[in-house]
This record gives sequence, structure tokens and C-alpha cells, in this order.
Amino acid sequence: MNALNRKRVRGLSVHLILMLGVLISVFPFYWIIVMATNTSQDIYRFPPKLWVGSNLLTNLQHLFDKMDFFGSLLNTVIVAVCTTLLVLFFDSLAAFAFAKYDFPAKKFLFGLLLSMYILPTQLAIIPQYEIMVQLGWLGTLKALVVPAAANAFGIFWMRQYTSTGVPDELLDAARIEGAGFFRLYWHVVLPCVRPALAFLGIYTFITAWNDYILPLVMLVNPDRLTLQVALAQLYAGHSTDYSMVMSGVLLAVIPLVLVFTFFARGFIADATKGALQ
Repeated sequence: MNALNRKRVRGLSVHLILMLGVLISVFPFYWIIVMATNTSQDIYRFPPKLWVGSNLLTNLQHLFDKMDFFGSLLNTVIVAVCTTLLVLFFDSLAAFAFAKYDFPAKKFLFGLLLSMYILPTQLAIIPQYEIMVQLGWLGTLKALVVPAAANAFGIFWMRQYTSTGVPDELLDAARIEGAGFFRLYWHVVLPCVRPALAFLGIYTFITAWNDYILPLVMLVNPDRLTLQVALAQLYAGHSTDYSMVMSGVLLAVIPLVLVFTFFARGFIADATKGALQ
């Protein structure tokens, strides 16, 4: 086999591996569609039914009869949107201070921040629960939004991008014009770090939308449940109507797919650019 043929075989092998990876990645979403459009009896059949059925509307009707789907959807949208906006503001503001200013104990504080990023978030649930009880916020959406208003990953990500993406000469020129801290942040820093903000915004929105543990602990009020918790409560052991539950999961996933599809090119480009920096 000559060098040209070996190169073609190698290229074909790479494409086959990539295609296999794509099929494995997409199959769970396709299986949700199959389960949501068939009956529960079809799901338990052997061999399993692998094609889309015609029972979606019936499953959705059962779902809407069983739970307040649109109320839970509204709660999820409020939590995801408010969390994303607060994270974008506070994380970029803190990152600007860490990247471009010197202040006492800066290295210690940044090291402390990184240590918080390493720790599992589950360790903070009990103290956070106690604080929400003391504040009287238990059972409200504030118990989810306010504690998530800033996070270590977002500050670290934005600090790395701000350090190299915002020229010091540009900041010095703005200072000569009389710009203060917040004017520098709003008129100079934010336009320069817009790609990193886009990535952080999409990442935060998806994380907040899919969160299950914290809403399960904090939202004791049934009228305030998010979609993930409300759908999980439809499980009833051996009598669970899985096709009905999967129709709800399908509706819950659609907004995320649309967001990711719409921002996919910028999402990947920004992630790569940030990693290189």
C-alpha cells in the first residue's frame, strides 16, 4: 500500500470513528423522542421499538392533566434567566478587578476562589439550606437565584479572558480621559470580553436549567417547582407512565437544543479561543 492509499485509509478511519461518536451522542435524544411518541407498552416490548410512534399528543394530554407543566416551565425560565444575568454581571466585574487591579491579599483571595471551584457543590447544600431558613426564603425562587449569582468557575474563566483580551494601553487611555472603575468596566471591558460572556451565559443557562438537587432541597412549595423536580415527581414505581414522563422531558429539552443550535458556532469558537488564551 503506497503513502497515498495509507493516507486515505487513515482519513476514512477517522471519519468513521467521528460518525460513530456522533451517533452515540445523539442516540439518547433520539430515544427520548421514540419513548415520548409511543405507549408505555411499546417501551417494554422485546425487541424494543426503535421508530417514532403516533402517541405524542395523547402522552402530552396525560402530562398536562397530571402536572402544572407551564407553571413549572415559567419557574424554570425565571431561575435560568435571572441566574444567567446575575452571573454575567458579578463574575465579569470580579474578574476585571482580579485581572487589572492590585489590592491587598489578591493572590490569597484568588487561591481561595480556586479552592472553592474544586470543592463539590453538594458540600454547600446544608449550610445554604440553613441560611435560606434563617432568611425566610425557603420554598421561593430567591433561594435558587441569589446563591448562584456568582460562581468560582465564571470568575476564573472571565479573569483569564480579561487578562489577555483587554489591553492595558486601552485602559490607560480611558483613565487619562477621566474614566473611573465602573466606566472602564462598562465602556471598555465589556465590549472586549463579549465572546467570553457569550460562552459563560450559555453555560450558566444550561446549568441552571438542568439543576435538580438544589431545587429539590429548596423548593418545598409545590407551586414553585422547576421542571426537573416536577417531572421527577411523576415517577411512581412500577406503575410509572414512562411515555408520559418522556413527553415532558422532550418538551423540557427543546429550549436547550434551540439555544445550543442557535449559538453553536459561537459557543465552540469562544470556548476554543478562551482555552488558547
